[in-house]
Parts: sequence; structure tokens; C-alpha cells
Amino acid sequence: MEVDVPDRKKWEEMHNDILVKIFQTFDIFDLTSGIAQVCSTWRHAACDPFLWETLDLSMLKSNFIKIPLEPYVYVDGRSDKTLTRLLKISLNLSRGNISTLIFHFNLYVHDDQLTYIAERSPKLKRLVLPAWNRIKRTVICKAINMWQDLESLTMPSIANPLCIMEQISNNCKNFSQLKIMGPCDMFFAHTLATCLPNLKVLSLRCSMLFKDALLIILDGLKHLEVLNISHCVIIEVPPPPAPRKVLKELDELIIGKASRIREFVTCMDDVCVMCRRTWVDEGFLRWYKYEEGLWKDDEVRSLAI
Repeated sequence: MEVDVPDRKKWEEMHNDILVKIFQTFDIFDLTSGIAQVCSTWRHAACDPFLWETLDLSMLKSNFIKIPLEPYVYVDGRSDKTLTRLLKISLNLSRGNISTLIFHFNLYVHDDQLTYIAERSPKLKRLVLPAWNRIKRTVICKAINMWQDLESLTMPSIANPLCIMEQISNNCKNFSQLKIMGPCDMFFAHTLATCLPNLKVLSLRCSMLFKDALLIILDGLKHLEVLNISHCVIIEVPPPPAPRKVLKELDELIIGKASRIREFVTCMDDVCVMCRRTWVDEGFLRWYKYEEGLWKDDEVRSLAI
């Protein structure tokens, strides 16, 4: 007796939507492993914009050592080659559709790599780039000039942020969210108030924050809706000869100025693990010492990863 067996589709004959759902379960290493070269059907699915809304490289770290001179890190050549390969394949498959780009805090991108990214991701809206030791200011400014849709940036604290903030102010009209991973002094605060007066969301969590800088932010950012200073070491610098001191709680002046903000997120608790860690690390958290991925956390949901 003969039994009719229904026609079975081959992999290359699968519907595009099904392939996209399968590819959606892959990480960046799987997506760039060569699946787009299997056949034209697979390549078409591998280029689907849905797969490339976010390019998440937060699991990729550079193999590096610290050095005493700029850029203060030396990155192994194989790490650079791995990153360059991933970027070339990803940005080719994405066809310019990446809107969110996330780097690990110990993934050290260099000038040529960032320029390559900027030229091929014109629709970028969110950038998480908390380490740019190897990127010249002129290069990051040129990249920002290309990202006119940029809305959110996670960045390190740097000595002279003026040119970068000016580029954002001049080119990114929808920019509204900023996270700084590092100390915030008065110069940084003045720069924010001058260049980004319409900023709506700001996170300074787990860092050293000077009281005067906080007051500048509260006075200067009139449109601020969310401010996160959780686990910060807040330093007050009184006139000489009085020594600087660490605030144990927020005073009435700060609380009064912050009362207009819709969401003012704070934590200054001696029993809080993150507060203790910020204190031990003197306001510059050494994320590598702690749980993997802890650096991705933020009390502000839109800035968490």
C-alpha cells in the first residue's frame, strides 16, 4: 500500500518570515558566521531590517593592557581584527537600518572603525560607547555630525567635552537622553547647561558628583524631566581653608531645586551595595571587578541595556 507523503520544503524554500524568526534567536556571532552566504533566500532573510534595529556588541571585549601614555590602552591586534570583521559583515547586512548600537565598556574602538560605523549607520538613534580612549575628538565629532537622528548617548566622562556637546547641539535636534559613566565636575555641568539646555533625561549614577556641578545642572537644564544620581559620591567644596566633604544626605537647597523634576532618582544608603562600591572606588567605578554585565544597569529604564 502506497502512502502519500506531503511535499517537504527545503531550507532554501522556507518562507522569509519563518527564517527571520529563526535568525532572531541568533547572536551577533551566529548572524555573521556565514548564514547569508548559504543561498539567496537566506541572504534576503539575513538582511531583514527587523534583525538589525539593534547591533549589540556588549558581549565582545578587547584583549588589552593598560599603558602609561595616551591612549592608555594597548589592544591586541587579533581583537581589532575580530571587531573589524564583525562590523563589516553586520553593517553590510544591516543596509543602514541600525538604530541602536551598543559597545562593551572594555571594547576599545579606534578611529577607522568608528568612521566606518558612522558612514554606514545614518539612522542611528542610540549609541552606548562608554570607552573611547582610541578615538580622537575630531573623529567622534565628525561621526556625530553624520548621526543627525541621534537621541541618546552613553559616554565616559572626559576632560574637555565642549566640542562633542556642541556637535550634538548643532546636529542632533532630537537629542534628549544622556548617561555619563564617570565623574561630573563643574566644567562638565556648565557644558551641559550651555550646549544641551533642552536635555530631558540625565543619568550620573555610580560616579563622583560635585555639589556645585549638581546645582548647575538643576538650574541650567530647565527641561530636565528625569535625573538619576543614585549611588553617587557627592562632594561639597567649601571656600578655603575648609576641606572638601562628602554629603551623607541631600540638603534642602538641592531638594528644593530638584522638586520641579518629574523623576529625581537618588540613593545614598550606607547599606546599599552599589553605594559602598562607588565609595570604595572613589567615585570612578571599576566595573571589571564586579559581576559581568552590571555596568548595563540603570534605574532609568530607557538608559538600561
